[in-house]
Amino acid sequence: MIGYPLDRLYEEVAYLAYHFHWDQGTILDMEHADRQRWVGEVASINQRMNEATGGA
Repeated sequence: MIGYPLDRLYEEVAYLAYHFHWDQGTILDMEHADRQRWVGEVASINQRMNEATGGA
């Protein structure tokens, strides 16, 4: 494996910064698996909220 795709890393940082207002350094200091877990948790919350309000 060469490395984690830079575009994906930017997406994860932006997503978590947007939802939690965490700074870039905090997010980048996370272990890869932890960062992905947080992204997944936020996505699950957003999906449940959208379903509850009739959103897509």
